Amino acid sequence: MSQPCLVPAPARLTLDEGSPFLLASDVALVMTTDAAGVADAAAELRRLIAARTGIRLAAPTPANGQEPHLRLSLEHDGPAESYRLRSDAGAVHVAGADAAGLFYGVQTLAQATTADASGWGVPAMEIEDAPRFAYRGVMLDVARHFLDVATVCGYVDRAAGLKFNALHLHLTDDQGWRIQMHSRPRLTEKSASSSVGADGGGFYTHDDYRAIVAYAGRHHMIVVPEIDGPSHTHAISLAYPELCAPPVVSAQLRRQSEEDGSALPLGGVAYEGIGVGFSSLRIRDEATYTFLADVLTELAALTPGPYLHIGGDEALGTDAEDYDRYIARVSRLVAETGKTTIAWHEAGVCGGLAEGTIGQYWGFVSATDGMDEKTRGFVRRGGRVILSPADAIYLDMKFDPDSPLGLTWARGVTSARRSYEWEPTAVIDGIDQAQILGVEAPLWSETVRTSADIDALAFPRIAAAAEAAWSPALGALPLRTWESFRARVGGLGPLWRSLGIRFTALSEIDWTPAEPITVQGDNT
Repeated sequence: MSQPCLVPAPARLTLDEGSPFLLASDVALVMTTDAAGVADAAAELRRLIAARTGIRLAAPTPANGQEPHLRLSLEHDGPAESYRLRSDAGAVHVAGADAAGLFYGVQTLAQATTADASGWGVPAMEIEDAPRFAYRGVMLDVARHFLDVATVCGYVDRAAGLKFNALHLHLTDDQGWRIQMHSRPRLTEKSASSSVGADGGGFYTHDDYRAIVAYAGRHHMIVVPEIDGPSHTHAISLAYPELCAPPVVSAQLRRQSEEDGSALPLGGVAYEGIGVGFSSLRIRDEATYTFLADVLTELAALTPGPYLHIGGDEALGTDAEDYDRYIARVSRLVAETGKTTIAWHEAGVCGGLAEGTIGQYWGFVSATDGMDEKTRGFVRRGGRVILSPADAIYLDMKFDPDSPLGLTWARGVTSARRSYEWEPTAVIDGIDQAQILGVEAPLWSETVRTSADIDALAFPRIAAAAEAAWSPALGALPLRTWESFRARVGGLGPLWRSLGIRFTALSEIDWTPAEPITVQGDNT
């Protein structure tokens, strides 16, 4: 058997000298308990093994001592989301500390399944694994281009396979409003049909949104919905013009419009360009907060996860006093729904920010323009930080200068190596690991229209974000190096193809199969 190509890198992997476990259709799949989540893990394993090998495992049975067998259990006493995997010639045992941990152990098992002259099998080994960070997110911008339920759920499949546990949906922006609000029906009647480039729009009904939430939940992912403001709100003006100030047309916006051939924003007219920062809600009008209270209360009731995201980025036409007023009011409106607020890092300067608000940093790996100080503001108010450095893990950045997909504003083309070689604790001075809630890889949709576009931009760089979120610190293990990563990701190519992932075969990744094991013992 070959060296297993595992991403994210496990905390501890020990390879044994024994014979591998060989897979066949007569291998028993055993569940030691019928606890919630174990049957789902068994179904996921059967799906993955069938896709990868063509072998269709029989339905799971209670534990009976039969060999060979695959055994799934909740018999691990590690921390939340952790798992243990042990394999030898007679059996493979995946034990989770909870249902999520078992699910992640199944993902590792699928990655470790490879073929040689003996057939399909799993090397003899032992893995003890647990996440570094509690929050491991991906974001989809469904506002600039609407992405239907099937596309979103497909991305959930892909992200969950890399042990992400949060889906951030950017539901609103200048180009469109994407979530039905019974309290404010004009939003989807008037503000949902537009998009970047006039490519058409759409929105999620309550049932659509519930379907996404449920699908994510079965994959141990929460949904984090975002209603952006006070800027990125032009779409609201199409439905409720009385709530929005006139667009502020800057010189930068004029240059952007000339570059992409789009019309400048105009009150009452759908915006189809990619400029930012020109729109604003009427911050001193009480009707604005009545509107937001309606929207946030309704959205909170639809969302079982603990967070609501209020945006707060790129309010370029809003003065500091008004911005502070807005963030203070809206972060408290979220608290009144029983949720915890997340806001982009700009909001960290606001003296009225609700205690415990989570800050999401979207600046560069090396902070500029005071972005680090803004981010520290969340910690001073009892919150923590989610790291999304744009020049590392914004998945919508170009991977190749000639690619028709993606943008380049975050320090140009973003290579897989740049996506990998950053360390979360080194981004913001004065913020240590305990103050970092986690890592999130956003994918903005200025150039994204289809699931194939998502795959092409995200894979393989999403795997680098997954490793930053789950695995020990960069350089802490022999596996946590660029050279190891490029080989391990390359080894996942066949699995990704079998799952229908249309990844970009970047030349910097070694897409050849891993070499046979030559050194025994602890290989982490």
